[in-house]
Amino acid sequence: MTTDDLMTGLPGEKLVRQGLADFQSGLCTIPACLVRIARPRLSRAGLMPQSVPGKCSEPELQLYHLLKLERGDAYSRYNSLLRELVSFENALDRRIRKTKY
Repeated sequence: MTTDDLMTGLPGEKLVRQGLADFQSGLCTIPACLVRIARPRLSRAGLMPQSVPGKCSEPELQLYHLLKLERGDAYSRYNSLLRELVSFENALDRRIRKTKY
C-alpha cells in the first residue's frame, strides 16, 4: 500500500496533506504545526522522516500563536484542530493494522 493510499479518505486528510506539503517546503503554517505534533505516528506510518529539524521547535505553542493571529477564538479552533488530527491518527492506525492482517 502506498503512502497516498494510506491517507485517502481518512478524516482530516486534506489538512494533513497540506501540512506535509508545507513541512516539506520548510513553512511554519497551521497545517505544518499539526503534522509536527503528529510526527511520531506519521513517522511510524512512513509519512514523515523520523528526525525533524527545526523551524517549529514547539509546534503546540506555535500552532496556538498562529491561531491567535487569525480572527475568532484561538482556543476553540486549537482544540478542534487537535481533535481532527487525533481522528486522522486513529483512522490511520486502524488502516495500517487492517493491511497487516
